[in-house]
Amino acid sequence: MAHYRIHHYILRQNQRIYVEIINHFRKIRIFIHKRNAVGHSEKFCIARNQKIQFIVIRLGDEQFGINIKYIDNIVRMCKITRVPKAPHFFRGVINLRGEVIPVMSLRRRMELDDDVFSDSSRIIILKLEEGGLMGVIVDEVKEVLSLSEDDIEAPTHSKKKTSFINGVGTNGDELISIFEISSIIGENEVS
Repeated sequence: MAHYRIHHYILRQNQRIYVEIINHFRKIRIFIHKRNAVGHSEKFCIARNQKIQFIVIRLGDEQFGINIKYIDNIVRMCKITRVPKAPHFFRGVINLRGEVIPVMSLRRRMELDDDVFSDSSRIIILKLEEGGLMGVIVDEVKEVLSLSEDDIEAPTHSKKKTSFINGVGTNGDELISIFEISSIIGENEVS
């Protein structure tokens, strides 16, 4: 009888978490839809010579930048609880200081090779503009980099992978693809 109660309790907890995740994704979808309806874009609006800070991350052999204004926290890899019937790029949820946070794989989202976890793998907790949080798994967090308008160029081709890219920054001889966060957590595959 006790085993049945424990099993029933776990099922109720999983249902509650699943409902929270679905509601979280719906809020994101509604917010992005409203944001796009009024013509907002995440394109760069930088005053001349003003610099924006980016966290430079590594996915495979490529480097990407995330605008620091979206970053709430960077945490080491921890236990991720799977959620049934979630999109393929959605790895599950984590409990960060008592708050349940959905976590997605950037590699899966961008249709790259599957995640390879190492000691340098991290979960970056992103602040969403409507007030929620979302975790994304990266291979490594490399550095904080300041870029000006002159250091960033618009992407040149429009493959699916580049739809997540807002621009390409240059740091010496290195190229850093700048993520457009609203596309990564966008409405198309979250519903």
